[in-house]
Amino acid sequence: MTWKAIRRWTQLAAAALLLTGLSIAHPATASAKSDAPKAIYKVETDKKVVALTFDISWGNKVPEPVLDVLKEQNVKKATFFLSGPWTLHHPEIAKRIKAMGYEIGSHGNLHKDFSNYPNSWIRQQVQIADQSIAQVTGVHPKLIRTPNGDFNPRVIACLNDMGYKVIQWNTDSLDWKNPGVQNIVNRVTKRVVPGDIILMHASDSSKQIVQALPQIISQLRQQGYQFVTVSELISGTNVSSSVQ
Repeated sequence: MTWKAIRRWTQLAAAALLLTGLSIAHPATASAKSDAPKAIYKVETDKKVVALTFDISWGNKVPEPVLDVLKEQNVKKATFFLSGPWTLHHPEIAKRIKAMGYEIGSHGNLHKDFSNYPNSWIRQQVQIADQSIAQVTGVHPKLIRTPNGDFNPRVIACLNDMGYKVIQWNTDSLDWKNPGVQNIVNRVTKRVVPGDIILMHASDSSKQIVQALPQIISQLRQQGYQFVTVSELISGTNVSSSVQ
């Protein structure tokens, strides 16, 4: 089939689908979209590996019990996304996270939606967070989870230009809503897939995660899962990512 014929077929197919309320992307458009900046939600793999991730932006009552659970359960690999102000206010906990060998990412500085602000503001906020985290832990994060998980292609491009990978999640525990311990456990253990990035919180707003976490860890292990850091998860794998 010639290119002219292929193009004509595509036009006819698009017109037919339009009549039924559907649409089809032209190959050139699809290719352009695939090159757009992306956030990472999970990886495509047959291996039963997952990344446990914890956001911390407030409080000192929940973070250490979460760390205690991870130690008791012998979980040696997890990723913590720390906000700059929290790190400065609770340096000993941040240092403990580093000392326990867990990966540290950035959760920004002010907890505001990046997409509402210009790139100059984003760069300033991320740099402030980087300085705060490095001052306390010695780590300059290369992973970032934006406040509220908010972003758009412009935000991602800005962060990529700064050397960051934007990390989202595929499985959300919704622990911050405090829906009940068993509901948190079920949301994670019944939705998890190989290559998953699992979102949890170690902020004081997550009042039930300490009780839910041992069950999550135990049940995931029973399902055959092993725990890795986000960086290990995405290293050398095909990333399944999208902009939402």
